[in-house]
Amino acid sequence: MEITDYIKPELIVVALALYFLDMALRKSSVIQEKYILFITGLAGILICSLYVFATCECGGPRDVAMAAFTAVTQGIVVAGVSTYVKQIIGQIGKKS
Repeated sequence: MEITDYIKPELIVVALALYFLDMALRKSSVIQEKYILFITGLAGILICSLYVFATCECGGPRDVAMAAFTAVTQGIVVAGVSTYVKQIIGQIGKKS
């Protein structure tokens, strides 16, 4: 099983962008830490929505519904991958 089985290859870079967004939000004191996960999740959904709707040929309500579903699920998955990578990096840092 490969990551591209779950995430469109062109959206993998979004996970990286969300990782850096997470790190930037944690360093700032503007947003409480408990909201950062929700913000990165919402950002992932929004970015994936932009991509999916920009590249789809929505010919009817069914196509729009499928594009919306794809955008939301891809956004959630890339946000999850970003969080997972952050946790792995944190665990590796603890071992040192």
